[in-house]
Amino acid sequence: MLQAAHRIGSRALKHGAHWAIAAAAFVAVFALNVPFPVIVISAAITGFIGGRIAPEKFHSGSGHNKQEKAAVDAAVIDDHTPVPAHALFSWAKLLRIVAAGALLWLIPMTVLTLGLGWAHPVTQMGWFFTKAALLTFGGAYAVLPYVYQGAVVNFGWLTAGQMMDGLALGETTPGPLIMVVTFVGFVGGYTHAVFGADMLFVGGAVAACMVTWFTFLPSFIFVLAGGPFIETTHNKAGFTAPLTAITAAVVGVIVNLGLFFIWHTVWPEGAKGGIDIPAALIAVAAAFALFRLKWKVTHVIAMAALAGLILRLTGLSAV
Repeated sequence: MLQAAHRIGSRALKHGAHWAIAAAAFVAVFALNVPFPVIVISAAITGFIGGRIAPEKFHSGSGHNKQEKAAVDAAVIDDHTPVPAHALFSWAKLLRIVAAGALLWLIPMTVLTLGLGWAHPVTQMGWFFTKAALLTFGGAYAVLPYVYQGAVVNFGWLTAGQMMDGLALGETTPGPLIMVVTFVGFVGGYTHAVFGADMLFVGGAVAACMVTWFTFLPSFIFVLAGGPFIETTHNKAGFTAPLTAITAAVVGVIVNLGLFFIWHTVWPEGAKGGIDIPAALIAVAAAFALFRLKWKVTHVIAMAALAGLILRLTGLSAV
């Protein structure tokens, strides 16, 4: 996770202002517990103002290095490719897509509310993950602290350890990391017996499906409705400056998430419970392999999983 923050940061933090935004976001979420939506909005406002004061520092379209430029030149579709007819922006198309998306959201939410009640865990999952989907600036790494706060701390759908298990599964299985929310939904529905003790699997499966639906639906709406509009904003600082600042803030949020999982992995029982030495050694070795030896993430994950399995089978780790 820290390696992902380093990779994103190396591309996004090009000026001192970007570093300052990332540092401020880290302090806000780490020390002040500022909600992620507030961080995103604050970063957008900062970027908008910064784009007016110092546009050269907040213009994300300024350049690639030589390697990136070569890759861009070799692309079949790049920033200079004419927009096809079906992707041209129109208000009528935008309204149609938004209306269809709103209907696809409203129907299942209405069924859940009338059939199960607003306070039912599955209904609350649908509402919570709708909000989470609207805040996925920066992808799964950026929104996972928000998901953790709601799913673990506020609602208690799963434990911190189970959340880390879900993250590990998300990192080692095909598909986007945000699919960890499906795991959250299943565990929450199963452990809370949302449909009764005799239907544990059904409860978990339904909760997982609902969480997946309400998480991905807004994303598809954003792409289909907003994609043509975004195509019209290329190289317009009024739009790129806020997004540049948000990206910088996301780096700070991801660093916080990495430290959070390091803490709960290396000190599973808290500071008073002592350090988990095997977990700490695996973490240090993984960091060395990623940053120093430049191993691929998949190879590091495989070796870490093998090390954990060996420790478990030999009795050297109780986890």
